[in-house]
Amino acid sequence: MHDSPRDALFDEANGALALGELEEAVALYRRCVDLDPAFFDGWHALGMCLLKVGEIKEAIGCGLQATTLRPNDLLAWTALSQMYVRDGQIAEAESAKANARILSLGGKVVRDA
Repeated sequence: MHDSPRDALFDEANGALALGELEEAVALYRRCVDLDPAFFDGWHALGMCLLKVGEIKEAIGCGLQATTLRPNDLLAWTALSQMYVRDGQIAEAESAKANARILSLGGKVVRDA
């Protein structure tokens, strides 16, 4: 039983990804974030999927959205660093990697209010 249409789409997208149907997964993840623009898991998954299909600029946009939604998420910063590396943006990649390192050591990138 799914809580929402977004969650049902997300499950379907994960299934497509597992089967290697990357274009289908991208389309489904896009629908997830269209339904819920604050859906961190959707943005993160969409970014990683876009990276796999070579849509690097769009992947970076998704990665930035994910880190905006969850600025203290280690996985989001690690993924964004990988995206920047693939795009040849080394300074940006190093900055994202530094944020991931801060989080891996138990620190915070953004302090709680």
